Amino acid sequence: MDLKTPLGDEVLDLRAGDAVTLSGTVYTARDEAHLRMREEGIPFDPIGAAVYHCGPVIRGHEVVAAGPTTSARMNALSGFLLDAGVRALVGKGGMDEQVREELRGRAVYLAFTGGCAALAAARMQVKGVSFEDLGMAEAVWEIELDHLPLIVGIDAHGGDLFAAVMQKAKLQFSQEFNSYKGPDL
Repeated sequence: MDLKTPLGDEVLDLRAGDAVTLSGTVYTARDEAHLRMREEGIPFDPIGAAVYHCGPVIRGHEVVAAGPTTSARMNALSGFLLDAGVRALVGKGGMDEQVREELRGRAVYLAFTGGCAALAAARMQVKGVSFEDLGMAEAVWEIELDHLPLIVGIDAHGGDLFAAVMQKAKLQFSQEFNSYKGPDL
């Protein structure tokens, strides 16, 4: 499915594991930007917005690299954005059960593969910046996306691709551990 910001109820139809592309305006934000926005206000219209957990490398108005940062760092900092109307969080590695519940019925978490910063940058153009005093990596960059390929990591129904993989891995480990007899000597 091709998604375009501002996002609406179409995100409610997505399921964990779905492949999507995202186009339109997104806003980068890492830890410091989340803290600043929570204290001073969100410097963009959050209704239907997508927030990309990313500290891009910018040269002039060119995005040089824009790989995702670990989203779990923003677990405790995402609720206010979702309450304000943000419809998608984008990053890598998934988020915790609290965020999964905060997404329920209103938003999704979209995963991008770590290590693909150049691929992401090739689909981006800088439109503006807020909180520039935080430095390049922590500022909120307004970025225009062109069909960035993503996977729905957590859907609006509580489906969580990361939790499902973790549960499967734990079960596999438990089965192998319990059947291990030790080395043959």
